[in-house]
Amino acid sequence: MPDDAFLRQCRVETFRGPGPGGQKRNKTSSAVRITHLRTDLHAIAGESRSQATNRAVALGRLRLRMAIELRQPIDIAVYELPEWFTTGVAVSNPVYPQVVAVVLDVLAATDWSTAGARKLIGVGSREFTSFLHRDPAIWAVVQRERASRGLRPLSNT
Repeated sequence: MPDDAFLRQCRVETFRGPGPGGQKRNKTSSAVRITHLRTDLHAIAGESRSQATNRAVALGRLRLRMAIELRQPIDIAVYELPEWFTTGVAVSNPVYPQVVAVVLDVLAATDWSTAGARKLIGVGSREFTSFLHRDPAIWAVVQRERASRGLRPLSNT
C-alpha cells in the first residue's frame, strides 16, 4: 500500500523529542508518533531534527512492526509466493516489511516448522536462518512461537 494511503489509516502526532539537541530541539516538534488506528500499533522516531525524516522512519518502523505482529492466514496447498519476493532484500529496502510478513505468514501456516516454510519459500537452511536472525524482534517471535509448540529453538550457527 502506498505511504499516503497507509497514512490515511493512521493518526500522526508530533512532539518535542527528548535528548540532546539544544535550542533547535526545544523549539520544534520534530519527533513523530504514528499509530495505526485499526490495530492500535504505533511507532516513534525522533532521531533527526527533520520532522519529514522522522515521519518516514516512524512509518517504516510501523510497517515492520505490523509485519512482525500481525498474521494473515494462508492456505499452503495453493499458496504462491509473490513475484517480488526474495529473502535477499536489504533491511533498508521499503519492501522489507512485506518480505518479513510473507516469511512469518508461511511459518505460521506450517505451524512454525522451518523445514516446511523453507520448502514453500524455496530457500536453504542457512539463508532462511540468516534472514530470521537479521532482526532481533523477528528472531524473538520465531523462537517464542516455536517454544510454545514444543519445538526446539533455532540456532544461528
